[in-house]
Amino acid sequence: MTTGKLYQSSDNEFITEVNYKFQDESDTGWWGELTLTDYKRIKDNDIYIIELDDMRRGKCRLRKRVNRAVSGIPPRYVYQFTGVSAFNQPEPE
Repeated sequence: MTTGKLYQSSDNEFITEVNYKFQDESDTGWWGELTLTDYKRIKDNDIYIIELDDMRRGKCRLRKRVNRAVSGIPPRYVYQFTGVSAFNQPEPE
């Protein structure tokens, strides 16, 4: 899995780092699975911003995967993320 960051879509506030894995990334859409590195409450179907390891950002919707194993105490759930926007490319330096 690859490490990224998760932000609130409404105010761009940092939530936590995430470990993610793409299932599909194409011109027409992108989705995958992620776990939060810290225990945080995440609302299903809310819009968030994911920042990938290559600094690209995109808006996504998260949905808890109820059929996937939960690890640790407090529990760390597996979430499915589905892109709802195209990725923004990082600014050149």
